[in-house]
Amino acid sequence: METRIHIIGVGPDGAAGLTARARELLTEADVVFGAEPVLALVPELRAERHVLGGDLLEAVNALNAVPAGQRVAILAAGDPLFYGVARYLCDRIGEDRFDVLPHVSSMQMAFARVKETWDDAYLTDLQTHPLETVLDRIRIAETVGLFPSETEGPAVVARELLARGLDYFRAYVCENLGGRDERVTQGELSEIAEMEFAPLNVLILKRKPGRPDRPALPSRLRRFGNPDDVFAQSRPKSGLITQAEVRAIALAQLAIPIGGVVWDVGAGSGSVAVEAALLSDPGMVYAIEQDAADYHLILANARSLGVRNLKAIHGAAPAVFAGLPAPDAIFVGGLGHEVNRLLEAAWKALRPGGWMTANVASLESLSATYAVLKGITGSVQVLMVNVARGAEQLETLRFEAVNPTFLLTVGKPAKQ
Repeated sequence: METRIHIIGVGPDGAAGLTARARELLTEADVVFGAEPVLALVPELRAERHVLGGDLLEAVNALNAVPAGQRVAILAAGDPLFYGVARYLCDRIGEDRFDVLPHVSSMQMAFARVKETWDDAYLTDLQTHPLETVLDRIRIAETVGLFPSETEGPAVVARELLARGLDYFRAYVCENLGGRDERVTQGELSEIAEMEFAPLNVLILKRKPGRPDRPALPSRLRRFGNPDDVFAQSRPKSGLITQAEVRAIALAQLAIPIGGVVWDVGAGSGSVAVEAALLSDPGMVYAIEQDAADYHLILANARSLGVRNLKAIHGAAPAVFAGLPAPDAIFVGGLGHEVNRLLEAAWKALRPGGWMTANVASLESLSATYAVLKGITGSVQVLMVNVARGAEQLETLRFEAVNPTFLLTVGKPAKQ
């Protein structure tokens, strides 16, 4: 008969905070596994102790080596299934061999202490996801919850964020949650960077109001299809950027000629306009945007990416069309409520032989845009773009879906 393994979550108050059933299982256990700081929370245990380090494969081998008939328990901090070892062990050894008795997660307790919701927070564990691999996710987040590691504690994290210009977070370090020596420290990253904290802590980062993302500039800029995080984006509208994969397809559909004129209507932060400028150089791109904050982001993105053949136009379409040179290609990313008037005016301005592509995200917008374009030219190419991006989780590859979007493209016949 295979050994039954009990994974038991524990808080800073040790055995005192456990249920009667969890205490009974620990008392009866012959062997108890756990990280050293977690085992230290229950010094009264008489069982043989095995310290688990960061090598989870070694933990699997150690558990498989336990003689049959011995009663085994694993101690984990908080909820073992929330960024804990339980999922990994269940996947590698077989979930039928485990029972999981969770405690309140220290992450949950930390958010309660600072009175912040964690519904949309980015949460991760630096034990399994080193800081360097999650910096881009942190950079674009509103709220972040981190389980620090021994080598990347709150002070190290704060210094690394500051070194990369990510100074727009206020930090909260929650130590020994639930214990007698519990402490919550809040401050600027520059202050946290100079402090020392207990080994058991949770770090929460909260973005300051109105602070835009700091773009992450790659070592080599692509002509099109650059990662979303290359572009500074307005907050909290960062999810509205034309995603890299969609942007690449749209620019291909537009068939931008070298030296051509391009309009980006409803340009937002200017991601399409910037890459259109790289493709059309020495041609000219006009990025039309009526939102003042986004207009300034277009200027900032063009400047930071070294694009000189882009002119941002602060105004509403189609009113601003009259003062612009006729385009060889038009990308429409913001239709608003005047779908008919905007698309008809853009089509009229488009040069013969040119292409126009509209990007919409909802079925209602798809229906309305398709009807207008069908009425204008009779032939509309429609693409629904579904993309899922790979993400590593506990040594496994999973995929995170990007919201689907629609591209509608029409071409204007060349003059005979």
